[in-house]
Order: sequence, then structure tokens, then C-alpha cells
Amino acid sequence: MQKIVPNLWFAGDAAEAGEFYAAALPETTTRVAASYPDDGLPDFQRHLAGLPLVVEVEVGGHTLSLINAGSEFRPNGAMSFTLNFDPSRDSEARARLDATWEHLVGGGEVRMPLGEYPFSPRCGWVEDRFGVNWQLFEPNPDGDSRPFLMPSLLFCGAAQNRAGEAIEHYTSLLPDSRVGMQAPYGAQSGPATPEALMYSDFTLAGQWFVAMDSGVEQDFSFTPGNSLQVSCVDQDELDRLWEALSTVPEAEQCGWCVDRFGLSWQVVPQAMDELLITPAAYQAMLGMKKIVIADLRAAR
Repeated sequence: MQKIVPNLWFAGDAAEAGEFYAAALPETTTRVAASYPDDGLPDFQRHLAGLPLVVEVEVGGHTLSLINAGSEFRPNGAMSFTLNFDPSRDSEARARLDATWEHLVGGGEVRMPLGEYPFSPRCGWVEDRFGVNWQLFEPNPDGDSRPFLMPSLLFCGAAQNRAGEAIEHYTSLLPDSRVGMQAPYGAQSGPATPEALMYSDFTLAGQWFVAMDSGVEQDFSFTPGNSLQVSCVDQDELDRLWEALSTVPEAEQCGWCVDRFGLSWQVVPQAMDELLITPAAYQAMLGMKKIVIADLRAAR
């Protein structure tokens, strides 16, 4: 089971986005994983009754969750997804990269043109028409192997130059977590100090992530439009992670919290879908900040 699932906020069009990604990305499928109850919703959600709540997108064995909600938030470049098209594993990698780029760029915005760079024979960054950011990457042949999909965190704004600190904090929280490659800037680059990380990667619970400090000023930072959902085996683990991650009391709601770097997390039990199977349980969850498993079971 995937311990940490990136969540992306959509304004009622998550199912459409899921179909878009299934067509655009190689080895990708989509399904509606959960729907809103038909009744018992608060006034601001009644128009969503019976509609998809969570749409799962499976990309090369890695799950992304698209949350169907309102227009309050939107994904942005503070969290992107690196797709590694590795010719050593796939003789058609370059062709697949180019085809995926053509799909994603339609109706979107190119952030870094597709081309050759010192760190990659072929690479590009695009924000698609739903606001989700993708970095398509052909790794250097002498580089270490990495998974096809890696969530990438960009530390900018209030979190500028804190990627190293964040990696140290995150890898201390879960077993099977470690620091991988780290490449500091070495010299001042815009808002990035010489010690800031131009690129780094690390694992959390065995899953690979990328973290970087921005080398240019950005007009965005972390918001609930991008979040990481971590599934806990029991209340003890949930309590421990909530204590370590939640630093903004006013942001606490329904298992959501914000850490000291501004990144949003959803700290939830593994069986969350089963626990919310009734309207009464869903209503009980709406009144919670930290999730209390026993109270959800009692409400079912």
C-alpha cells in the first residue's frame, strides 16, 4: 500500500482531469475512488451530492488523488511531478516523452521549454490546463535509477531556502526514509543562497520525492491546492504524525493540517474510505480537526 499519496484540488472537474491524464500519460488509469453521500451534506457542498469526491489516477504504479471540491484552491508549481523517461529501461522513452509533452501542453503553459539542458539530454516543465505542473525528464545515462514518477516540492516564498531543513524533518518522521542526492547552488542565485538546494531527492516510507529551493522569485508557494495524504496504521501513529506536522491551528480541519514550511498534509487512517461509508460518519468527520478513529467508528 502506498503510504503517502499526493492530493490535488479540483473545482468540480476531477473526473474530467482523470480521463485527461489517462490519455496523456503512459501506463496510466483512472477511477472514481469515493463519492459524496446523497444527503447529509452541509449547505456549501449540497451541489456535489452523489458526485465523485476522490478520483484516483494510477501513473506507472504510483497513485495520485484528485479531490473534487470547490474553487477555493488550485494546484500550482509549488508541487510538481517529475516523470523520468529512462532510455535504459525503455527504448521508446524519448518518443513517449515527446508524445506526453504534446498532450500536456495543450491548453496549458510552458514553464521551461522542452530541450537539452546541462542536467538532462531532454527536459521540460509544463503547467497543464488544470493547473497541475509536470517536469518531463530524460535522465543522464550515468545517473542513478529513479522511479517513473516523483513528487517534487519547490521551496519558495516564505519557505525559500528551507528545502534542506524540510528534508531533515520529513525523513525523521517515518521508517524507511533517507536523504538521496543533494546539489547546493554553490553561489547566490536570485533568492537562493549558496547553501540552498538546487536539487535534492529523498525517500519517505520507501517513496522517492524531489525537493528544490527556487533560484528565481516566485509569485506562489504551498497551498492546500497541493497536499500529501499520509495513511496511518492506528491512532498512535496518527497522533504522532499530527503532533510533528501540524503547526497552524487555524488550518486544522477534517484531518488536514499545515506544517512549519507551509505544506499541507492530510493525516488519516488507512481505512478512511470504510470509516466514511455512512452519511453520519461523514458528518462526524466534518466536525473534527485531527481524525479520531474511534469516534468515526461510533458514528457509522
